[in-house]
Amino acid sequence: MTHPTTTVPRQGGRRPLLPLEDAGRASLFTDARTANRFTDEPVSDAELAELWELARWAPTSANTQPLRVLFVRTDEGRARLAPHMADGNRARVEGAPAVAVLAVDRRFHDRIPEVMPPMAGLRDVLEADPERRQGMAGFSAAMQAGYVVLAARAVGLGAGPLAGFDADGVDAELFAGTSWHAVLVVTLGHPDEGSYRPRMPRLAAEDVVRWA
Repeated sequence: MTHPTTTVPRQGGRRPLLPLEDAGRASLFTDARTANRFTDEPVSDAELAELWELARWAPTSANTQPLRVLFVRTDEGRARLAPHMADGNRARVEGAPAVAVLAVDRRFHDRIPEVMPPMAGLRDVLEADPERRQGMAGFSAAMQAGYVVLAARAVGLGAGPLAGFDADGVDAELFAGTSWHAVLVVTLGHPDEGSYRPRMPRLAAEDVVRWA
């Protein structure tokens, strides 16, 4: 799936930042919510590829990009994943046209010389400091996971993030022999009419925002 692009004059080699119109803001933020049910319409490889093409631009610490994704679209794949989901989430995985299993690559630092050449030495620093490595990976992967949800909405898919699952079981079933560790499961598809629950309240700005 491709979309026409509008040529925007670049400033200093970069496109200027332009505010989204109301419809775009609503699709990504104000009207968006967790999708609970989907139609039978398949999710194509092209849609998932387009999703990742957007999500991969998420900011990460030192550009380390620790997140990895397994897209599950077959009945066999869902049958392997579903038993490791919490009881309340199993049916959601079984009924979703596609599922993204998001994982942290515990060896993400091996790619630092490739993705951040000016800081190539950070690879050895993190190799010697597992605690710092884990903290960096967790923070950056969480940022990337948020972008996956936004990217799904941007390409017209509903997303249902699920944290209730046996991560060790998923790792053994789907990531055996790799350095990947599952951190989030996201169901994907075209939302059904009854997919969304009523919007729950959000805290007001005066309750959570301060100015200095």
